[in-house]
Amino acid sequence: MHRLVRRLRRLTVLAVGIGLALAGSAHAAGDPPSCRVVRLSDIGWTDVTSTTATLGALLTDLGYQPKVTVLSVPVTYAAMKNKDIDIFLGNWMPSMRQDRAPYQADGSVDVVRANLVGAKYTLAVPDYLYAQGLHDFADIVRFAGPLGSSIYGIEPGNDGNRQVLSLIAANTDGLGRFKLIESSEQGMLAEVERAVAAHKPIVFLGWEPHPMNTRFRMKYLTGGDSSFGPDYGGATIYTNVRARYLDECPNVGRLLRNLSFSLADEDQLMGLILAKRQDPTTAARTWLAAHPEAPARWLQGVTTFDGRPASAALRQGSPKGLADFQGWMSAHKIPVGEWVADLIDLLKRNAAPLFGAISFVVEGAVNGLTAVLEAIPAPIVILAVSALAYWLRRSIALTVFVAMALLFIVNQGYWPPTMETLSLVLVSALASSVIGIPIGIAVAHRPWLNDAIRPVLDLMQTLPTFVYLIPTLVLFGLGVVPGLISTVIFALPAPVRLTQLGIASIPKALIEAGEAFGATPLQLLLKVELPAAAPSILAGVTQCIMLSLSMVVIAALVGAGGLGVPVVRALNTVQVGMGFEAGFAIVLLAIILDRITRAVERREAE
Repeated sequence: MHRLVRRLRRLTVLAVGIGLALAGSAHAAGDPPSCRVVRLSDIGWTDVTSTTATLGALLTDLGYQPKVTVLSVPVTYAAMKNKDIDIFLGNWMPSMRQDRAPYQADGSVDVVRANLVGAKYTLAVPDYLYAQGLHDFADIVRFAGPLGSSIYGIEPGNDGNRQVLSLIAANTDGLGRFKLIESSEQGMLAEVERAVAAHKPIVFLGWEPHPMNTRFRMKYLTGGDSSFGPDYGGATIYTNVRARYLDECPNVGRLLRNLSFSLADEDQLMGLILAKRQDPTTAARTWLAAHPEAPARWLQGVTTFDGRPASAALRQGSPKGLADFQGWMSAHKIPVGEWVADLIDLLKRNAAPLFGAISFVVEGAVNGLTAVLEAIPAPIVILAVSALAYWLRRSIALTVFVAMALLFIVNQGYWPPTMETLSLVLVSALASSVIGIPIGIAVAHRPWLNDAIRPVLDLMQTLPTFVYLIPTLVLFGLGVVPGLISTVIFALPAPVRLTQLGIASIPKALIEAGEAFGATPLQLLLKVELPAAAPSILAGVTQCIMLSLSMVVIAALVGAGGLGVPVVRALNTVQVGMGFEAGFAIVLLAIILDRITRAVERREAE
């Protein structure tokens, strides 16, 4: 009996020891606590967004906490060097060779593997333009007139944009007179869609994989071997990590070494995002559920964060409790976004002539004013503005400041962008004032209208300005038009509110005196109310100009040009010097406009 008890004790101790050993080995197979948060960069391209979301979904199921940050390519590499980003799945080579090379040379970035082969990235045209003879980079200059001497790119600072800008700067293939219109991937594709619908010529950045290859009948151009690489910009996409990340987090490293996609995989993922309008995480989970062989391949040798087998940790069914409620609510959400998208599509299909007419007028006004300002030699413009400042303020100090500020802008090489910005600000401020002042007058005389319009003005002032750009971009295409309309929407509440405030603040005795002298409502408005409210109205116009100028950088995101372009480009390429140069130019222009308009206000008030 005692022997049996001793044997049972030995077996128990042995079993406990084996269990502890297995538990210890399982935990050792996982990653240290410092690896739980995985920081990924998404450069905003749909293909990189989709693959990053797919990796994020897998990491979540494995017990990690992925954190995705939207950054430009240069900022991504700078962040990896600073150890603020761990993983980047979108290293397109050879077009990103200049971006990656210095970081790979100093050992701050490691290359894991190629996660996609057979891609391409170069300039493209619709098939009807290809049929007209535009086959090669050298052919572009022959179509300069129909193309408006324009090439459409994606976000400022992007490597593809940089290649095009280099061609323009070097006058390669006669492209020196062309301009690059920079915006975003979706902004460029919206412009391509408009051009294809109207059968108009357009040259744009194209790449594969991407649904654009099936959405549009397009052809890639030859002749870009020296810039984009041979075989129509043939590309391989690599996975990059910050230095020593694979050693610090070996379990995630095994997953990254296994992770690869095919052209068909990425086309399907991007189709779910662009065509089905699914958010990236939902699209990734939809695709993973339909392709279980992919995670099974990627998770070989991989464990969960705490060391359990990865296959057992993949999400099965819906989560329970509060997460289940949130998932159910999200799955049955009110389709507000779809309603707005359908409304914009309806307007685009049925009101195209109206939007075309508005675009023609607005673009003509801004481009016409810009052409006039650029045609006048810079010294004459500087003298005229300085003389205006002196006439309005009678201040030698201000006059000298205005002249020196404008000379500084010329010295820094930002005179043409400054003229573009000035045109956009003047036209948008004029439009906002012409619309806003009459509305302010009407609101001041009709309390019920004031109550009705106040929430609308609140919405216009508080809604993120980027939201304005989305429908205006779809309806009007890239260029100054969506930038100006978005600027007008943002600046309009200022003249409305201050005009209403000025008229509502007029002493009642003054109104009664006018009525006593037999003034009609129109005479009362023109001879009593408007003169008395002039300081407030002019303050609204000044505020409108400042608000318009504050939209310069945002308008640059939809191809409006001006001083916002170098600011965005500097942000996306981490060029501190360029950012400060353009920033100083914007500040100086703002001070000049503010001082001049304040001078008008003061004189009128007197």
